[in-house]
Amino acid sequence: MNEVLVDSSRTLADRVFSRLQDDIVRGVIAPGSKVSETDLAGRYGVSRGPLREAIRRLESRKLLEREVHVGTRVASLSFDDLIEIYHVREALEGLAAGLAARLMTAEEVAGLTELLGQHEQQQDLRHDTAYFQREGDLDFHYRIIQGSHNRTLIRMLIGELYHLVRMYRYQFSTVANRPQKALHEHRRIVEAIEARDAEMAELLMRRHISRARENIEQQAQQRSPQ
Repeated sequence: MNEVLVDSSRTLADRVFSRLQDDIVRGVIAPGSKVSETDLAGRYGVSRGPLREAIRRLESRKLLEREVHVGTRVASLSFDDLIEIYHVREALEGLAAGLAARLMTAEEVAGLTELLGQHEQQQDLRHDTAYFQREGDLDFHYRIIQGSHNRTLIRMLIGELYHLVRMYRYQFSTVANRPQKALHEHRRIVEAIEARDAEMAELLMRRHISRARENIEQQAQQRSPQ
């Protein structure tokens, strides 16, 4: 009986973790927002036990941060920190794409094409309003980084900032015309990888992330007080 209860509690904790993470990544709960256990328990209809476990897991992913005498907040990056990270991503993910063109297996490349086909079916992407990618193997960038087969790159790019960067990637994708453009850019990168053109794959990935950074800079400028 106890094992059943434990399994049931674990499943509930997994569910609330997944829902809370999605709400943070999608910006339903905005970066920097203070979160209350009471409010979250009411929002998700769960008790404190599963909720606290979900919060601990999100803290380990750097999506939530606990401050002494303040409480728990959704993590946030300053504009300058975010732009610096995008410059690093441009260089390192470009390198990862070049290596992927050389080292990915045919099966891994086919998996990239299949993944983009799945992305293309998303309603938000079809309507060109957002491009949401779930974590890990369902994330195009994650697949490319893994496909580099370079442990140092993987450690650097899929480390403690991965989930936080994924949050900003999504939230800044919700601008007119950007989602479809991003999908098109992804497809061109896959074509270069499939052709084993490492130089082109690196160039296209660098351009893709550079355009994403420029989009962030443009949106930040529009949001700033005149």
